Amino acid sequence: MSVIVLVEHNQGVIKRKSFEAVQYAAGIAEKLGDTVTAIALGNVPEAEMQSLKQYGANKVYHVADSRLDDLHTRAYTKVLANAAKKENSKVIITLHDNNGRAVAPRVAVQLKAGIVAGALSYPDTEKGFIIKKAAFSGKAFAYVNVLSDIKVIMLMANTFPVKKVEGNVTIEKLEIPFEEKDFAVKIKEVNKVKGEIPLSDAELVVSGGRGMKGPENWGLIESLAKELGAATACSRPVADAHWRPHHEHVGQTGGTIRPDLYIAAGISGAIQHLAGVSGSKTIVVINKDPDAPFFKSANYGVVGDVMEVLPKLTEAVKKFKEQHQ
Repeated sequence: MSVIVLVEHNQGVIKRKSFEAVQYAAGIAEKLGDTVTAIALGNVPEAEMQSLKQYGANKVYHVADSRLDDLHTRAYTKVLANAAKKENSKVIITLHDNNGRAVAPRVAVQLKAGIVAGALSYPDTEKGFIIKKAAFSGKAFAYVNVLSDIKVIMLMANTFPVKKVEGNVTIEKLEIPFEEKDFAVKIKEVNKVKGEIPLSDAELVVSGGRGMKGPENWGLIESLAKELGAATACSRPVADAHWRPHHEHVGQTGGTIRPDLYIAAGISGAIQHLAGVSGSKTIVVINKDPDAPFFKSANYGVVGDVMEVLPKLTEAVKKFKEQHQ
C-alpha cells in the first residue's frame, strides 16, 4: 500500500509547500509501514520529480497532460481516485489551499473516505487516527478521530520545517481515461502575479493597513520587503480602498497565510484580520496606538509611527546584511 500525495507546481517548478506535503506523507507512511507515491500533473520536468526523493517520495505517478497545468477539478479528482485505487491507498494527502479545497472533498466522496481539513499534526495512531486541526478561524483547535477505512487529509502549509533526506524515487507514467466532460469548464485566461513572491509560498511577509495613510506611502512597505526578501500583504480596508491589489488582502475574507515572520505595520488587528495570519510563527506589530488589539497577539511590538519606524527598520536590515555578507 502507499500514501498518495498531490504535489503542485508553478510553471514546472514544484512548490516548497508540496515538499512539506510529501514529507508529511512520508511521516504517516512510516507510522503505517507504507510507501509514498506522489502525483505530478501536467508539464513537470523529470529533474523536478526526481527532487521529491529528498523529501520521502518512493514513487511519482506523472500524468503528462498539458491541460492539467491548470486546475480542472473533475480531472484532478479522477487522477487521485484512480491512483488511490491502483495503490490500494488508505491515506490521501493534499494541501489545505485553493487546489486542495476544490479536489479533496470530491476525492473523499468518491472513495467513501473521512476527511480532515487544515491538519496541524501527524495522526496519533495509538488510540485511532486522531489529527489536530484549526477551528473557528484559528481561534481554537479540534482533535478529529477519522474512523473510515480510507482517509483524506488536507495539510495546512508551513506547519512543519522541511528537511531533506536520502532516498530513491521511480517515475511512472499514469494513464487516465479522461473524458471531454472532465474538462468541461474552459479556462480562457489565467492572470498570474509576476515578479513577486506569492503570498501562499512566502516565509516572510510585510503587511500594511490604514495606518499607512495612503498608497503613496507604500514604498516604505516595499522597501522593507525587498531587503528581507519578503512578500507584501495588506488588510481588507486597504484592498477595498484600492490602495493595493486584492490578491494581497489577508484575513477572514481574504487569504490565509502561515509565514515564519509576519510584520504588520499600521494594522489595528481586528479579529477578521487575525483569522488570516494567526498561524504565523512570529508576529511583529508596529502601531502608534499602544491599545491596538494586535499587540495582544504579537510576539514583538513596536509602539511608534510607522512612517518613522519602517525607514529605520529597513536601514537596520541593510546594515545587518552588509555586516554578514
